[in-house]
Amino acid sequence: MQDTFGTLISQENYVTAVMERETDASPKAVWAVLAEESERVKWLAPGTIELKPGGRAELDFKDSYVVVDSEVTACEPEKVLAFSWSGASDPERPVRFEIEPRENGSLIRLTVSIPRDEVVSRSCAGWEAHLTMMQTALAGVPIKFPLERFQACRADFDKQLVALAMTEMPVVRL
Repeated sequence: MQDTFGTLISQENYVTAVMERETDASPKAVWAVLAEESERVKWLAPGTIELKPGGRAELDFKDSYVVVDSEVTACEPEKVLAFSWSGASDPERPVRFEIEPRENGSLIRLTVSIPRDEVVSRSCAGWEAHLTMMQTALAGVPIKFPLERFQACRADFDKQLVALAMTEMPVVRL
């Protein structure tokens, strides 16, 4: 399933990206960069997330003019955190972080679903870039938004979208 950047899956009105990263960090350390605002701001955005189902997720991605104001849909410490990457009047854009313990660290799985009528490759590449930023924050060397990686990811996701579209086209036989 895993390639360099992630895999796109076609769903009814959405395209879902699944991205995975292995890290030497423990599930507890991964949870800390998700749950603690002082750590989350190093790789994602400033704001608060109430760590309970039904809690508020309010993040401000100033550079991209995106403000998240949604509800936490799943929260299990050191295992899962999910909310919608959308504002109050926006369509749902579910994002889910799953943490699986490994012998020498953790597997982080990020699943994000983007409505088909949006710029799917840009959104997915943005999340992949933030996942890369999370990895570096876990290693103790936070970085700024990796624009070159974002551009490479977007090109890869664009190719995957073309392949998905080709598989979904009806075949006409003469």
